[in-house]
Amino acid sequence: MANIKSQIKRNKQNEKKRLQNRVTRGSTRAALYKARTAVVENQDNSEEAVMKAIAALDKAAQKGVIHKNNAARKKSRLMKKLAAAKKA
Repeated sequence: MANIKSQIKRNKQNEKKRLQNRVTRGSTRAALYKARTAVVENQDNSEEAVMKAIAALDKAAQKGVIHKNNAARKKSRLMKKLAAAKKA
């Protein structure tokens, strides 16, 4: 445990931010999962689910929860799956 006052404050801030990041990361993962299953099962709402997942990824990247290249890679793969599902 820290003895320095500024470090105690920083630890509190870090914990608070960690919990906020966890919520954002979890909702992003859930949106990605729903989008992937919608695309694989060829559901009617697959495009809508993909757009929601992309929005969630963009928000997470903007907040710094995930790296922007990580978000871009996941969006790219998701769109690739959607395009392949439409084609088939």
